Amino acid sequence: MAAGGELSGQVSPTPSAGEGRLASLDTFRGFIMFWIIGGDALAEGLRALRPHALINGLVYELNHTPWVGLRFYDCIWPSFMLMVGVSVALSFAKRSRTQTYSQMFGHALKRFAVLFLLGSLRQSINSGAPYLVELSSALQPIAIAYLLAFLLVGRRQWLQALVGGLILAVYAVVLAVVPAPGVPAGSLDPYNNLVRSVDIMVLGRTYPTEPWGTVLCTLPTLSTTILGLLIGEWLLSARSKASKAKMIGGAGVVCLAVGYALSPIVPVIMKIWTTSYGLVSAGWACLMFLLFYWFIDVRGHRKGTLAFVVIGSNAVFIYMFASIMPLNDWVSIFTKSMAGASGHLEPLLRAVVVLVVEWLMLFWMYRNKIFIKA
Repeated sequence: MAAGGELSGQVSPTPSAGEGRLASLDTFRGFIMFWIIGGDALAEGLRALRPHALINGLVYELNHTPWVGLRFYDCIWPSFMLMVGVSVALSFAKRSRTQTYSQMFGHALKRFAVLFLLGSLRQSINSGAPYLVELSSALQPIAIAYLLAFLLVGRRQWLQALVGGLILAVYAVVLAVVPAPGVPAGSLDPYNNLVRSVDIMVLGRTYPTEPWGTVLCTLPTLSTTILGLLIGEWLLSARSKASKAKMIGGAGVVCLAVGYALSPIVPVIMKIWTTSYGLVSAGWACLMFLLFYWFIDVRGHRKGTLAFVVIGSNAVFIYMFASIMPLNDWVSIFTKSMAGASGHLEPLLRAVVVLVVEWLMLFWMYRNKIFIKA
């Protein structure tokens, strides 16, 4: 393992000469990871203690949409896929100064393998049985997207955009016209669609509790990473920061406009990553990243970002730790006793303690320059 958090890849090169580390990407990664490792549980704890319209709305946004529609939590995975592309562009620019292409390709293959196997390990531990392929969680799709982004980095930007667009177009056509045994072409029923059928045919199984797709819908996730690759190359250009911000914002708005325009024909469904969902979620991911880029790298406001930077600096480590270590169970032994008869307080108390323990551990690693990544 090397340094820096590969839920979004390595972020070490400068976006332009003398600009230094892209602080906004570190912070954005930490902000997104915060909700995965306990921010959602914190919101649930607040609601359990004292329900309120604002808190109820936050909890609503921190749960995936059951089928059609979009919530904030549905944009977390696309945000990571976008960051993978940004990071590949930045990392390639740095490594190309000291390494040959074959050396960089070997490094990319190694990173692909480590990420893929970490995804297997995570699912195997959680399931209590060996799982080599598990594409419903982040690590294995990120591994595939990382390798594709490496193969495209440095190519003509029109070619990169064309590949991303063709992937989404082909995926939409496949879902619309290809039938499966017992599944009519174009069916978007949660438990009777082409994506689910492909999982059964290829893996011999489907997601056990919800109508998630895995194998086939890994394909459109790659387009979001390609968009991130384009953004990373824009950031490396000699354009002004304001111009870069406008390009990122423009890309986000275009994705939103096309995705929502398409949604009456192709519904926005995260669990099978429909083309409209891929566009809309990528658009929101762009605009969220733009907010961090504008505030931190353009305007220079870095105070208060450390809390998220600490999390983002070891994203892979804390993702694996939170996934396989029963920290909630360990902490609840004490928080149940501390809360006493006040059962409404315990979920909030437990969420706070878990987040504090995780953050202090990450802060210690950050202060000691220990960065774990694939």
